[in-house]
Amino acid sequence: MARKQVFVAYPSRDSALAAGIFEAISKANAKPLPVIYEPWIFNDVAGGTLISPILEKIDDSPFVVADISYLNLNVVYEIGFTIGRNKRTFLVRHKLTEGDKQLVKAVGIFDTLGYHEYETYDDLKDRLCAHIETTPLHVSKELDRKFPVYIVEPSYRDESITTTISRIKKARYPYRSFNGDDDLRMSASDTVRQVSAASGIVLPFQDPAIDGAVAHNIRCMFVAGLSEGMSKPTLLLCPSTFEAPLDVKDQIVPFRTPQDIADAIADFCPLIAEYASKTEPSGIDTQTLLEAISIGDPRAENEMPTLGLYYLKTDQFERTVRGNANLVVGRKGSGKTAMFIQVRDKIRADKRNIVVDLKPEGYQLIKLKEEILTYLSSGARQHLITAFWEYLILLEVAYKILEKDSNTYRHNHSLHDMYVELRNTYELSDFTTEGDFSERLLKISEGLIQKYKSNFGEVDAQRLTAAQVTELLYKHDLKKLRTLISRYLEQKKSVWVLFDNLDKGWSTHGVDVIDAIVLRCLVDAGRKIEREMKRDEHDFHCIVFVRNDVYDTLMRNSADYGKESRAALDWSDPDMLREMLRLRLVNGMKGKLDKYDFNTVWRELCMSHYLGEETSTYLIDRSLMRPRNVLKIFNHCRGFATNFGRQKISEQDIDKGLTAYSHDLLEELDRELSDVFPDAKDLLYYFLDAPEVMSGDHLEGILREANIDEADREKVVDFLLYYGILGTRLGDTDHFIYSVNYDLKVLKIRALRHTDAADYVVNPAFWPALGIKAVPQTIPIDS
Repeated sequence: MARKQVFVAYPSRDSALAAGIFEAISKANAKPLPVIYEPWIFNDVAGGTLISPILEKIDDSPFVVADISYLNLNVVYEIGFTIGRNKRTFLVRHKLTEGDKQLVKAVGIFDTLGYHEYETYDDLKDRLCAHIETTPLHVSKELDRKFPVYIVEPSYRDESITTTISRIKKARYPYRSFNGDDDLRMSASDTVRQVSAASGIVLPFQDPAIDGAVAHNIRCMFVAGLSEGMSKPTLLLCPSTFEAPLDVKDQIVPFRTPQDIADAIADFCPLIAEYASKTEPSGIDTQTLLEAISIGDPRAENEMPTLGLYYLKTDQFERTVRGNANLVVGRKGSGKTAMFIQVRDKIRADKRNIVVDLKPEGYQLIKLKEEILTYLSSGARQHLITAFWEYLILLEVAYKILEKDSNTYRHNHSLHDMYVELRNTYELSDFTTEGDFSERLLKISEGLIQKYKSNFGEVDAQRLTAAQVTELLYKHDLKKLRTLISRYLEQKKSVWVLFDNLDKGWSTHGVDVIDAIVLRCLVDAGRKIEREMKRDEHDFHCIVFVRNDVYDTLMRNSADYGKESRAALDWSDPDMLREMLRLRLVNGMKGKLDKYDFNTVWRELCMSHYLGEETSTYLIDRSLMRPRNVLKIFNHCRGFATNFGRQKISEQDIDKGLTAYSHDLLEELDRELSDVFPDAKDLLYYFLDAPEVMSGDHLEGILREANIDEADREKVVDFLLYYGILGTRLGDTDHFIYSVNYDLKVLKIRALRHTDAADYVVNPAFWPALGIKAVPQTIPIDS
């Protein structure tokens, strides 16, 4: 019987490694195996497209072997293509080669797929000679009609990314995305699910010189391979100066200007619709409920049309929709954006309301900060930025009114004349009304920068008069615009201006005094317009959604701190998180178990106990009481279970799922900590192999080793407690920030009061990533 050929992909960057792999393959091929391994260098590419014979070899192979000691972009593409073709990829890595070990860790994907480490090339030969399981990852064929597009977004966003997202929105294609800033590490099983459900894939590559671009481009290549393997329409956008990898060179669409991107997306959009219309949904083609179920996405942005089906309406939500809060604060992953979406959707369900939902991002204001605000005196900064926000809010309210009534005003005599006058006042020849809010914000900022530089150059401590601010900022007659809006609102019920994402992207060097002014002035501008509109007897609300750690840090020295009407999204009740998860599970089961309690639903999907504890409690205890983390843990565990065709999440799946989640959490919290306290960057990694419980002196030693200045150590410990990374242990009870109602003083005073008895404990969520082993509890024996 003829031996089946198995394609072997590996990088050539390290000649010694490549030679060793080739030697191992040769030795394995000398054995009487049912397969024969074919290394990539045997592909005859002369006179043909480089990628064609490689993809043909993959199609002909029962499985594919790939070495990831170094992350070669073409090999990554071939791994994705193999999975897309519904074949098994057997990953290997040389244990003694440092290679791209840290990059593998940062990217994600490969550790969630799993890989075999070999110490010697004879070890590799032996593994190739042993049985290799050929069961592939499950790939569903059901399309997601609500989210036809999938996008891989980078952590660093510039004008090209803004344009890409804006143009997809303008085409009215709802999309899901991987976001390098929010998600940090890509999960292979989740990405396979997203790509298989999409009708079109958009991959914006970045110049490798940009921070984080290397990891982003690797993710794009993996998804490009997946998409090609599934024969999905795929748009690969690439800066014209970027040297495209050979495997995708013929597919890349280069761009020089934002218009190039707009043109490329315009050409791509019909392909999405064409694919969706030609591909008939086959229904769920899975064998198990666990494979079929969907609990939504950990990022609320990825589930806008469906979130209302399973959103848990908390007291904070009810207060916000009643207009009793002008600030919604919560930790990252606590559900701010989910509430933003639900508040928006509930209020705009009444057609008489005007809802202005704005999602500026920190990076869009960085240039404004660097080019203008750093040169202004303190008073001038506050004056200019308050005027900037006030102007922007009024412009966006006008934009939303004009958009909402663009058809009805013609047939409504009470609106017609007011509408035309407002439109003529708003639409100026030198003012852009194109694109979405992100593009308009960018254009206003750039116009302000150009005019400021022309008038003032780079003079430090520049003071500005009211007339100078007006001349710099306003293109419109602001007084007339405000009057026209107020008059128009007599025909409406209420106006809600919702801001989210302002702190997104803040900041690689820590938040500073100018960031504080940006946030403070936004709140002040919103309240000022509220007061003015309420004087005219209009129901007007301006609500800002912001991370509470950023808010606390920026606002603590404000005279108005504590006077704002805040809704705090801090979760402390595990039963609330359990109910949040139950609603999603029931919805994912198509309502089959909607009348059952959580335990009944849960035991359909997961083993009941793990290490002697009820499994949902065990997992929720490691979520830091953040809804997003609960969903991430479940998705990781479910991903490993479905990879092995199991009907329920098993002990092994929980082991692997918690390890993958722990690594994600470690990177995420390290970044979150360094955003607010830059000197603490990489601090969490100094807890590697630390004991589960440590004394104050031991903790002091870790901070010293991490080069935390002595004067800052108390503040850093406060941060570690505040984020739930550390807790205090009194006797046999652990206290974390979420178990004391997020009151840091309670943790600190308890620790001080019980100096001899209190210790610090590392949150169990971090143990797998940090290599921390639980200390066995000893039970005293009565004599």
